[in-house]
Amino acid sequence: MAADTGAAAARRPRVTITYCRQCNWMLRAAWLAQELLSSFPEDLAAVTLVPGTGGVFVIECDGTRLWDRVADGGFPEAKLLKRRLRDQIAPGRDLGHSDR
Repeated sequence: MAADTGAAAARRPRVTITYCRQCNWMLRAAWLAQELLSSFPEDLAAVTLVPGTGGVFVIECDGTRLWDRVADGGFPEAKLLKRRLRDQIAPGRDLGHSDR
């Protein structure tokens, strides 16, 4: 299968997960990235992991904050994060068991 390039890829949203490398939260960030890519394989252009410091754990989609560890209190359940992303990029889309 050829890599997706060009205008179609440019229009799809990009998710950024900024995690604290000092707190060793890379595996949690990678797991959530995998969950999003598995649930939205045709909808996302990329999920990028960005190492940070100071206890940061923030997830954004095209600059819109989906989750902030400090503001939202802790870490998101994959189910909740998928709903928030769906509501931004594909409102009305059924997520199957994640919607129940």
